[in-house]
Amino acid sequence: MSILMSDLSEVVTVIGVLAFITSCITEVLKQWKWYDRKVPTEMSAVLVSMVVTPATLIRMAAYYNVVIDWYACFACVIAAFIVALVSMSGWERVMDIFDRFMEKGRGR
Repeated sequence: MSILMSDLSEVVTVIGVLAFITSCITEVLKQWKWYDRKVPTEMSAVLVSMVVTPATLIRMAAYYNVVIDWYACFACVIAAFIVALVSMSGWERVMDIFDRFMEKGRGR
């Protein structure tokens, strides 16, 4: 159980750091007037997270000497959407969705 909690805390930390980086890059991009007029903020956050999250996966895999499989790429795309959601809406919305999901799972 302690290993699971340790892994879970690492995942939450990585998502938080990636969401912070995504938010910072999105805010910098919003300073460009031409970009701000053409691309909505939400779309910008999703695009940035789709670049930042796989880049981080590749760097972490190279650091730990791990081979990237197809399911890691799929998980990376899912994680990119989670990172975008956290960077746009914050942890409150993500925890609300998680709580509603867990309540439906218990109701069966």
